[in-house]
Amino acid sequence: MNLGVFLTGMATGLSLIVAIGAQNAFVLRQGLRNEYVFAVALVCSLSDAVLIALGATSFGKLSQSAPWLDPALRYGGAGFLAWFGAKSLYSALRSTAALSPAGAAEKAGFARVMAACLAFTWLNPHVYLDTVALLGAVSTRFPGARLSFAAGATTGSFLFFFSLAYGAAWLRPIFANPAAWRALEATIAAVMWTIAARLLASG
Repeated sequence: MNLGVFLTGMATGLSLIVAIGAQNAFVLRQGLRNEYVFAVALVCSLSDAVLIALGATSFGKLSQSAPWLDPALRYGGAGFLAWFGAKSLYSALRSTAALSPAGAAEKAGFARVMAACLAFTWLNPHVYLDTVALLGAVSTRFPGARLSFAAGATTGSFLFFFSLAYGAAWLRPIFANPAAWRALEATIAAVMWTIAARLLASG
């Protein structure tokens, strides 16, 4: 293990993942609601680990051999983000009681939350661009130490997602105010629709 390359991989991975995006907004929302926090953070981290491994090994060959992959991910991701944005906007317009983070009636099922978590990761082409393409390209600068770079980037993902998910607890007093919850849902809707529009425009 090359410690210098490991730390470079961690710093590079963190610099790409901290940007506000659909996946991060979802993780923050689940952390604030205290719903399946560990599972959500773990799924996002493990998914990143798989994608980083692909980037450091063979994703370039895969994308060349399957040219349909990019448009399929782009349009599928845009559709999913548009749907989730509409769902968030609807939540922002619901009654005060329904927006209460402690409301048992509004708690989503585990399977539904995990499905959404996987969709935010695997249906978002930006994830492939950042996690696979960019990190994969940077890893080529370290011949013989690409494993150390990938391990560092993966560690960065675990640190970020778990910090974001559990760090949201510090914000819960703020979001105990139903108005703050409505503002969060509206912001998430705007983020989802903006990313969806960019995906469609890039086509």
